[in-house]
Amino acid sequence: MQPADFLIEHADLIATCAGPAPRRGAAQRGIGTIRDGAVAAHAGRIVFAGPSAEMAGQVDVRPDAVRLDARGCTVVPGFVDPHTHLVYAGDRRDELRQRLAGATYAAIAAAGGGILRTVEATRTASEDDLVRLARPRLDDMAASGTTTCEVKSGYGLTVEAEVRQLRAIRRLDREHEVDVVPTFLGAHEIPAEYRSRPDDYVALVIEKMIPAVAEASLAEWCDVFCERGAFTPRQSAAILRAGARAGLKPRIHADELSSSGGAGVAAEVGARSADHLIFVDEAGADGLAAAGVCAVLLPIAALCLKLGRYAPARMLIDRGVPVALGTDVNPGAGLSASMPCAMTLGCFAMDMTLEETLVAATLNAAWSLDRADTAGSLEPGKLMDAVVVDGDLTNLIRVGPSPIRAVIKRGRLVGGRR
Repeated sequence: MQPADFLIEHADLIATCAGPAPRRGAAQRGIGTIRDGAVAAHAGRIVFAGPSAEMAGQVDVRPDAVRLDARGCTVVPGFVDPHTHLVYAGDRRDELRQRLAGATYAAIAAAGGGILRTVEATRTASEDDLVRLARPRLDDMAASGTTTCEVKSGYGLTVEAEVRQLRAIRRLDREHEVDVVPTFLGAHEIPAEYRSRPDDYVALVIEKMIPAVAEASLAEWCDVFCERGAFTPRQSAAILRAGARAGLKPRIHADELSSSGGAGVAAEVGARSADHLIFVDEAGADGLAAAGVCAVLLPIAALCLKLGRYAPARMLIDRGVPVALGTDVNPGAGLSASMPCAMTLGCFAMDMTLEETLVAATLNAAWSLDRADTAGSLEPGKLMDAVVVDGDLTNLIRVGPSPIRAVIKRGRLVGGRR
């Protein structure tokens, strides 16, 4: 008999998303449903997930255990957000008004806005400032059901400022309930002082930033923004290979604003994920599928940037690419911290099924961060990270008041109405 100190019982439905990762093709619709289900945990780890009627013979529920009656509810794994820019200083909400008035992302950036405006503010912020500013954003994510997330640097663009940003990210992981996965994104943009000599900045990233980050063990992943006006495919591949040599696993911003060649770089270097992919074509998708790269799609950013199109999720899934969803929380275009919002857009703007979006927001997202052994599904041995939703699973993609009754992280209630 397994001891249990936390229990969710009598859920109308549990969508476990259990099984091997990543899910691709038709398998991405498999969410592993259990009717009148229970999930039991001990010391923050799941010890049972199955029908409530079978639990008594397998689990010893301690007298002081926390018990959550989930009648009338659906239980899903805690959401995993695999792409955020959560740590920054400054305010660019005026750029939203400009976009609503018809200005394009490129025009705003050319006028001194965009990423470099946030860089200017972030460079002057202390580590304490960055943690203080980011904490409420992370609280918002937790309230929306996110229990694990990735956070990138990339608003420093100097060795000192990138290290400071990553130290703030590490502190958030230590101090907040949500598990935070750190990514180095020194190649987010070419800073103003290097605009006329971009290869010199690439050399700085490779020769100075990556060694400093790796030596201090501040990041797990290395990312690059492969886009026209940012980093070329050649530069992107060189940076990601340098990161890999230093022990930083590769992922990439690819084909967001144009057919930049980013998907090809992802396949070439064996990146774990290629993110955005709004302009990816069938050949690029086939390359991703063959190389086992996960497509991390960010429909909230496409919506807020008013790009007029979204990543071709249906085509990617049908061609065998595992698809994940993220919010892209950022100061310019990631205006929602809600993974259910990303799921809603996945369904209604990207032709995904509800089941595909759930897997994309949980198991596949966890795999894209190398966390599928601990997160992304409800099965014995994994973390007790779960979201209790009022009523049917479809309530997750309704626009309106949040249907989230409870958010559980490592067997503790951390959000929702409880």
